[in-house]
Amino acid sequence: MRLDRFVCKSTELTKIQAIAYIHQAKVFVNGIAVLDEAIQVHESNHIQLDGEKLFPRAFRYILINKPANTLCSNVDSVYPSVFSLLDVERLSELHIAGRLDADTTGLVLITDDGRWTFAITSPSGKCHKVYRVMLAKPLVKDTAERFLHGIALQGEHALTLPAKLQVITPQEVLLTLTEGKFHQVKRMFAAVGNKVVSLHRESIGAVKLDVAVGEWRYLTDVEMGSFNPV
Repeated sequence: MRLDRFVCKSTELTKIQAIAYIHQAKVFVNGIAVLDEAIQVHESNHIQLDGEKLFPRAFRYILINKPANTLCSNVDSVYPSVFSLLDVERLSELHIAGRLDADTTGLVLITDDGRWTFAITSPSGKCHKVYRVMLAKPLVKDTAERFLHGIALQGEHALTLPAKLQVITPQEVLLTLTEGKFHQVKRMFAAVGNKVVSLHRESIGAVKLDVAVGEWRYLTDVEMGSFNPV
């Protein structure tokens, strides 16, 4: 992680304060004063501030059941931020691993571990996300086959990665994706002449939604470890 973030995660300093200490040559990495706050460091490095070794706080991994009309953002806007539902300290250190639109509900993962987030959100990680989709019109018969072979989205050069479609009823399906393009689910169904009426994320990898709307919990060690770094 960046040096300034490491200092913040190891102390109660703000980002501005941490950068000021770095520029004053008060932060040493493996015995050398470092003036660049953006340099990448690791927990295995010996990092000191004013002669004291720094030990970063443990990463946090949180599951929340996102209500409709909330934002996957750190700040409130037209709608309230999903972070307003959390009762934890240092909210500013947290970010969302895979955002949902304001009107989309369901499973959201929140963390302060950037490498873990990359394992979830990068297409190369092949992390499965399952969405329950309600449609405006009955599904066309060849939709599942078209999704499996990839869909051409407006404004995109490459086809979508193979997606699995499980039909529950003619207007209710489960869609499994391994990528997360902008408004991807809505755009995929629009490309086959349909419209998404409601969208709900049920699982990400091995993590399944198991709390009530607006509720949250920390992930178990098994759940945290189920995402492999890429």
